[in-house]
Amino acid sequence: MTGRAVARSGRRPATRSETGSSAQSIPPVVVVVAAIAVALLALPVVALLVKAVGGGALAAAFSDPAIVAALTLSLMTTGVSLVITVALGTPLAFVLARRRFPGSPLVEAIVDLPIVLPPSVAGLALLLAVGRRGLLGDPLHAVGIELPFTTVAVILAQTFVSAPFFIRAARSGFVGVDSDLEDAARCDGADEWAVVRRITVPLAGAALASGLVLSWARAMGEFGATIMFAGNVQGLTQTLPLVVYSEFQSSLDASIAAAAILVLAALGVLLAVRIVHWRSVFAGSAVLP
Repeated sequence: MTGRAVARSGRRPATRSETGSSAQSIPPVVVVVAAIAVALLALPVVALLVKAVGGGALAAAFSDPAIVAALTLSLMTTGVSLVITVALGTPLAFVLARRRFPGSPLVEAIVDLPIVLPPSVAGLALLLAVGRRGLLGDPLHAVGIELPFTTVAVILAQTFVSAPFFIRAARSGFVGVDSDLEDAARCDGADEWAVVRRITVPLAGAALASGLVLSWARAMGEFGATIMFAGNVQGLTQTLPLVVYSEFQSSLDASIAAAAILVLAALGVLLAVRIVHWRSVFAGSAVLP
């Protein structure tokens, strides 16, 4: 049996809440309140996009050297931070999903901590850890490594604040894998690496993909930790969120354009997460008798 076939056979049936069908009626007042909530959340974003598109700021953004440089730097640094997150976060998520050990609740709390920390606190913590006067500052300086206010600092800041989103999603995906399917593969002679590659990862694929895009979106929008730890130097550490802040004081149109690019990127990522989720749901229901 191939990994794909096993993955399909291991999917649970879609529930009513997932397929959107329900016999329960919703009171009109609840619908009205829900519509108001959506309007309150959507209005600022709509206003920003209307101003950016209608005023021509978005079209002119790609001729602005500061915005182009910041966008290029943001794409490069978030790409690198995502690779680091996957390389380090996937094994950690797997261990947290499959093993309970003394101190595992503390480890889980440490993983989640950057999500609730204020970004400025995260930046200060990074400075105190690997800055010139930080815990590791002297050893790093002795070998000629200076991290603060460099492009590497941008990557570290983005990784610090975004990695928990991937680790949490990956852990949930690994927890949801049916261990009986893995045991069946082992009985058929598959080694542990083959089980992970052919069974575990495909079954957890939707959660892993969701974690990837959410982690990338968080890294793309990082501001506080970056400006505290890496500074705001054009072409070196100035990412797109920092352009929004910098240009707001001198060129409102440029600030609006940079913000609109971030909003469109975030919207695209969130839509991708939902598409991945619903495809996994429909794929699971398609194999039901």
